[in-house]
Parts: sequence; structure tokens; C-alpha cells
Amino acid sequence: MRVWEHPILGGLTLDHTVTIWVDGRPVEAREGEPVAAALLANGIRVCRYTPKRHEPRGIFCGTGQCADCLMQVDGIPNVRTCITPVREGMDIRTQEGLGKWGDDHGEH
Repeated sequence: MRVWEHPILGGLTLDHTVTIWVDGRPVEAREGEPVAAALLANGIRVCRYTPKRHEPRGIFCGTGQCADCLMQVDGIPNVRTCITPVREGMDIRTQEGLGKWGDDHGEH
């Protein structure tokens, strides 16, 4: 599944393949596509776990209005992956609870 027309990011040209890192694993993605779409295209459905009940959450609205797709991106917590474009080498982590700041992401 690829997103070609996004309500926030507009029409996308997805002709350049890049590597992003998801929980320490290399994942192929199309530069400029929403991070959440790249994850779905690679079978990754869970973006975060809720703080109190540790319940999994994934993409819901796809337009940046909810908080279900929040992940830690390049050490920054609470990034809305449905409206964040993919770029080469991003370090994306499944977010636990409210997330935390820092560069605790590992080496690839």
C-alpha cells in the first residue's frame, strides 16, 4: 500500500527508494511518503503503546489530528508519523507511553 495523494502533504512523487531504521532494523521506504505509510507497506502496524494499559496503537486518522501514530523519530518523541515525510536514514522507534527525549537510539 502506498499513499500517492495525501490530504496534508499533497501529491507525492515516490520514485526514490531510501532506507529508514525502525526499532534498529533497516526498512525500505519511498522518500517523501508519510512515515506511517512506509511502515504499513512493510507490515508494521504498531506505532506506540498507551501509557496506562500498554495497548498498541497504529495509524487512525492519517491527517495529524489524533495521536495514535506518535513515534520517536531521531530522538524526538511524539512525532505524528502520518504527516512526517520519509527521508534517508531516519531512526524511528516504537513509542512507549508518553515517550522520552534524548538520543538513546542505537547505532545501525
